[in-house]
Amino acid sequence: MVAIDVGWARKVSVPQLMSRLSVRRGIGGVPPTMLVLAGIVSVQVGAALANRLFAATGPAGAVSLRLFFAGVVLLVFWRSSLRIDRRALPVVIAYGTVLAAMNLFFYEAIDRIPLGMAVTIEFLGPLAVALAGSRRWVDPVWAVLAGGGALLLTHADGPVAWTGIVFALAAAACWAAYILLSAKLGEKTSGGGGLALAMAFGGVLMAPVGIAGAGTNLLEPSVLAAGFGVAMLSSVLPYSVELEALRRIPPRVFGVLMSLEPAVAAFAGLIVLGQLLNFQQWGGIACVVAASVGATRTAKSPPTPEA
Repeated sequence: MVAIDVGWARKVSVPQLMSRLSVRRGIGGVPPTMLVLAGIVSVQVGAALANRLFAATGPAGAVSLRLFFAGVVLLVFWRSSLRIDRRALPVVIAYGTVLAAMNLFFYEAIDRIPLGMAVTIEFLGPLAVALAGSRRWVDPVWAVLAGGGALLLTHADGPVAWTGIVFALAAAACWAAYILLSAKLGEKTSGGGGLALAMAFGGVLMAPVGIAGAGTNLLEPSVLAAGFGVAMLSSVLPYSVELEALRRIPPRVFGVLMSLEPAVAAFAGLIVLGQLLNFQQWGGIACVVAASVGATRTAKSPPTPEA
């Protein structure tokens, strides 16, 4: 798996694994473009709300709650397919580890830099995977445009928290690995059992880190409720509506819509967290979005996701 549609790469194999969560009667009449946009907004609002949790739990504690609740939901829904072949176990463990690391690095990033900046930098991961195996003449244009956009993001009005940028780049690298491991997970497992076990393993892996950082704060009813909300907004709801959208629009169109995610993240950071970006930073976001749209639109053929 090398030449990958940028937007589809973000959700490779996951929408298919979440099929039991799609409430088709309730959302079947909603235009698919609106469903995709609703999923994007849900993810970014969930990230913004997670940022508000940091005062009580820290980034590690928030990740622990998100993975715990998401793992519980997945284990319940996929309890009938939790038995997997031993040969799939290394992939499940690697997937869960990368999932935990990706979320931890991302949350550490948004604790230091604006949400829009962090998501845009993180988006370079799937974009790099999408361009890595391609030999089209236009691809270097998208790579240069994305790189220029990333540089523009660093032109803040005040001091730049470079540790936040480093964490965002680490999250981008993990996202790229997550995409490739998702394909492997789809090959080695069927149904959602592999994803459920990987999510649960990621939660177990993060539990000691989260407890060490947040202690008994993790058991506060308000914190638990907020953590559950973040898990639902960041995982269950978007995967559900995006699955329904993928049934009705081509993957390439889905990918173009998903390319709007950095911009939506910037607006979520502005509205929910009051994070202001300057003109150059908005220009950087626009460059990365344009590169993602361009790479998706000029792809030779749409991918065929495997469950």
